[in-house]
Amino acid sequence: MYKIIKKEKLNDVVELMEIKAPHVSRKCLAGQFIILRVSEDGERIPLTIADFDREKETVTIIYQIVGYSTAQLAKLNEGDELQDFAGPLGVPTVLSKHQHVIGVAGGVGAAPLYPQLKALHDMGVKVDVIIGGRSKEYILWKEKFEPICEHVYIATDDGTMGTKGFVTTVLQDLLDKKETFDEVIAIGPVPMMKAVVNVTRPYQIKTSVSLNPIMIDGTGMCGCCRVSVDGKIKFACVDGPDFDGMLVDFDELINRQRMFKSEEQHICHLTMEDR
Repeated sequence: MYKIIKKEKLNDVVELMEIKAPHVSRKCLAGQFIILRVSEDGERIPLTIADFDREKETVTIIYQIVGYSTAQLAKLNEGDELQDFAGPLGVPTVLSKHQHVIGVAGGVGAAPLYPQLKALHDMGVKVDVIIGGRSKEYILWKEKFEPICEHVYIATDDGTMGTKGFVTTVLQDLLDKKETFDEVIAIGPVPMMKAVVNVTRPYQIKTSVSLNPIMIDGTGMCGCCRVSVDGKIKFACVDGPDFDGMLVDFDELINRQRMFKSEEQHICHLTMEDR
């Protein structure tokens, strides 16, 4: 069993947990993820590793409460235990010692972006970050990025913090000002990552994205997380989750993400005894 060492509410829909997971904390690297289950009959929830501490043997996750399973997760408190915490899964991020890299985070995308930028900073790379959210309260981990980033740019839809607009508004403005980047790392909602690639493509800036398609087993067996990259079928759980954004078929991915919208809106009243 995996004990919850720390729990923190980041805003009204996003929470953080630090989990005691010795095996995962010893092996995990930036870009990898875990799959957890709240209870024995629970759904498998894939979550990117937001941080880890090898000495404390803990792994930090950040999740958004969007459905039944994450609502059940949110009911747990410090001292409670998770049924399963499998990982590390996925391919670690390939980090290159560039001169200048900028990360672009949308919403909870700040969580998986942090370990990548921290690793680059530790390698001596100059890193900046753009963090986006609907409003001020949805800007995540600004204080954690500040020690490792030379510039922390903020974009909010309503203008309550930083630039009023999207993360692409800030990125385009920086490029218009002749800022140069060796690589852009974009993590967030699929439409946001697509928009970032549309900004960087004319400049031919290497752009990495972290894909989050529907995922079940995390081992490449179920095939649910398949994506098209450079015209080839890839599986985000074993080939990713990081891919070259210039090669991703975002339109196909967006359509696949919408396949179960009606089912997601359905409220199930069955209990385990009814099944």
